[in-house]
Amino acid sequence: MSLVARIGQSVGAIPAADWDRLAGPDNPFVSHAFLTALEDSGSVGGTSGWTPLPIVIEDDDGAPAAAMPAYLKGHSQGEYVFDHSWADAWERAGGSYYPKLQVSVPFTPATGPRLLVGDRPDLGIPLLRAAEQLCEGNDLSSAHATFIEPAQRPMFEDAGWLLRSDIQFHWENRGYESFEDFLAALSSRKRKDIRKERARAQDGVEIRALRGDVIRSEHWDAFWLFYQDTGARKWGRPYLTREAFDLIGERMADRILLVLAFDEDRPVAGALNFIGGNTLFGRYWGATVDKPFLHFELCYYQAIDAAIALGLDRVEAGAQGRHKMARGYEPVETWSAHWIADPGFRAAVADFLERERAGVAQDRDWLGGHMPFRKG
Repeated sequence: MSLVARIGQSVGAIPAADWDRLAGPDNPFVSHAFLTALEDSGSVGGTSGWTPLPIVIEDDDGAPAAAMPAYLKGHSQGEYVFDHSWADAWERAGGSYYPKLQVSVPFTPATGPRLLVGDRPDLGIPLLRAAEQLCEGNDLSSAHATFIEPAQRPMFEDAGWLLRSDIQFHWENRGYESFEDFLAALSSRKRKDIRKERARAQDGVEIRALRGDVIRSEHWDAFWLFYQDTGARKWGRPYLTREAFDLIGERMADRILLVLAFDEDRPVAGALNFIGGNTLFGRYWGATVDKPFLHFELCYYQAIDAAIALGLDRVEAGAQGRHKMARGYEPVETWSAHWIADPGFRAAVADFLERERAGVAQDRDWLGGHMPFRKG
């Protein structure tokens, strides 16, 4: 069998059935519906600095046999794995760090497959070689695959990409049948703290968890206001356009959990979650009121409630946030992989990453020893 790698101009140009066959059903963010919602809404492409360049390997019949969500990047925004110091160092040395190739889901620090190989794991390394050739043929400084799922990490190692680790905080479902069952696993003081936080957060508001066609345009209008406020404070400007939420709602309604807090009939805060095969992914949050503990309630406790009810294994609540530990979210190492074109620059980055990984592992071990669970 002969294989041909092709570079596409959009995920939307690839038939949805072919893309989703390779991506599998478990991760909502690599689905055709999500990635094309970003494209069709103008959240990527244009002047966003994210130019879609999906890489597809075709078999003899021209059918896609493997694919990779990839983007030409003119900056390092919206990635959550920070390489600004690398860019500065390479620019000071006289090089051009941008553009670079980003293998990821835009604006989404959630683990998932980056090599969409269906039932052909042997095509993982050919995909990576195609990405390298794309960089070499177009004078790109580097390629970066972020938040790679653990099962695919060996493919990147075998291909010789440099590995980088970081820490997120995920909640693990240890067979809990209810939120009270989860609380029973915590120390007495932490149980009391969480009960008090939930009571204060819920006082005076009604919390509704919305799914499917129950989510209407007015709900997205309200959530857009929340998202804009959070985005303006965190990133300077929101990454997603208003239309993105309508398209995601239309195309992925069954995979969305939108939690809203109402003051009478007026939404005042909300958290957006995506439902995966075994994971609930918390993505965005915002509020138009300053209410103590409402953030924890909507983003963390409601997510735990939902994961237990849906029989999911874990909750990924986004990047950073050591405060999540006190709410039962545990430190987990996340991984990215990096290919650097220049041998000297690559050696310098490799040395940095070796030292950084040791520090991250030490930090994770320390954090793991300070969880709020009962001893013994």
